[in-house]
Amino acid sequence: MMSAIRRYFAALLLAAIFLSPAFAQGDPSSLRVATRVLPPLVVEEKGALTGFSIDLWNSIAERLKVKTEYQTAPDVRALLDAVRTGKADLGIAAISITAARDREFDFSQPMMNAGLQILVRGKGASAESNPLRDLLNLLFSPVILVWLGIALLLILIPAHLVWLLERGRPDGIIPSRNYFPGIFYALYWAASTLATQADQMPRQWLARVLAVLWMFTAVVFVAFYTAQLAATLTVQQIQGGIDGPEDLPGKQVATTKGSTAAEYLRQLNAEVLEFSSIADAFQALLDKRADAVVFDAPVLLYFASHDGKGKAQVVGAVFRKEDYGIVFRPGSPLRKRVDGALLALREDGSYQRLYEKWFGGK
Repeated sequence: MMSAIRRYFAALLLAAIFLSPAFAQGDPSSLRVATRVLPPLVVEEKGALTGFSIDLWNSIAERLKVKTEYQTAPDVRALLDAVRTGKADLGIAAISITAARDREFDFSQPMMNAGLQILVRGKGASAESNPLRDLLNLLFSPVILVWLGIALLLILIPAHLVWLLERGRPDGIIPSRNYFPGIFYALYWAASTLATQADQMPRQWLARVLAVLWMFTAVVFVAFYTAQLAATLTVQQIQGGIDGPEDLPGKQVATTKGSTAAEYLRQLNAEVLEFSSIADAFQALLDKRADAVVFDAPVLLYFASHDGKGKAQVVGAVFRKEDYGIVFRPGSPLRKRVDGALLALREDGSYQRLYEKWFGGK
């Protein structure tokens, strides 16, 4: 009887050990931390990780007296999946705290306040700020070239008719009976009549009737051409400018897969281009495969002032403000300890010093 009781209690003790959170977490002196390269929050330099998030976690780990084993994920989906499946004990990078994620994971208190912002191609020396080029692009756009082709056709028809009726007349506007150079006089008359009205009229009566009809046609053509030119310019101005989220519907906007930015852009009815890394999204913008990039404001600001300097710029204010947090599996005993260390870093000024190191301001 006593041996059976001993076996029963031994089984209970083993179950308590194997099912305890501490055992599930593995060695409490070493933690597996999932992250993703995302400058300036996570920067990879010569095979080593640094950045604001890495420095912050290293400071937390130092206070907790634990070692860190970093695992680099390609995107936020893979990072969250590593935490979800237990391959990592926690995750840190630029992980937005959302209602959907909060239902599946535990989060630390906010480690940073941020939000989304828009990056467009810049107005620097290497960008589109060239008035002469902009004017030529407008004048020789496909629609305008079609109108110029119609104008050329319209000029050729009356020019040949006037040449036939006026050639060789002593008092006429075509001094030569030959096709060359007589047709050049006729072309000049037809073109000048189309553009500004003719400074001389044919002498032959049928040619004069034709000239009156041609002048009326020229007035109508110039009116329609001017209207088309103004409409094309207006459309280019409307479609070209992106100053805020209200300008994004219908535009090709790049971001990363599984991000809160991608979800937000779909709600805006933007044409979302999802990339596995933010670097690929930046390249799509510079290659003009995307009209803009929407992502976390600190990341965009860092790119615009470093690799994208003179090539891209951030526009508009921060919108859809979000908090970044450290992510854990539900019920993780680590969350409370991490929150305590994070609070201590804020109170003694360590957090502020790290923030100013990477972002240069308060």
